[in-house]
Amino acid sequence: MKNKKVLIGVTGGIAAYKTCSLVNMFSKEGADVKVIMTHGATKFVTPLTFQSLTNHPVYLDMWQTYNKEEVEHISLAKWADIVVISPATANIIGKIAHGIADNMLTTVVMALPKETPVLIVPAMNTNMWENPIVQKNVKILSEDKKYKFINPRKGILACRDEGYGKIVDNEVIIEEVQKILKK
Repeated sequence: MKNKKVLIGVTGGIAAYKTCSLVNMFSKEGADVKVIMTHGATKFVTPLTFQSLTNHPVYLDMWQTYNKEEVEHISLAKWADIVVISPATANIIGKIAHGIADNMLTTVVMALPKETPVLIVPAMNTNMWENPIVQKNVKILSEDKKYKFINPRKGILACRDEGYGKIVDNEVIIEEVQKILKK
């Protein structure tokens, strides 16, 4: 993981809080980590948390200038060795599956070079995860070698339901990223 550039996309689900420790784990492994947050993600975790963990600005808005000399979504797309979207909501999966680039995260994903892998780590209510439209969007992305999924596990969810939708442990995500980057 040493000197690898990991771009983390955080979306608006309760599991966003677990991404703080994921970012910290990547940093401890020697990775250079940058974070993009959707507007919904900022309702669960503040950008300042990720900025403190990465020593980089957190990217939130397509229209905010972070570096006047760069086109931000293009420079981030070129910078990343891998993109990890954790947690990935049904919304973000659907947008990416259909090429909708209406926020910083989806625009960066659309601008990625074809060889840059994207690891998608879903977390949502069981009914959402099992919804045929969500599964169709997962299938669309899975048919492209660029996109890899770590499917959610079974457990007690934030809504107190029990079923599939719980985000996998961070160690599983780290292991999968290591495998992908070795290829």
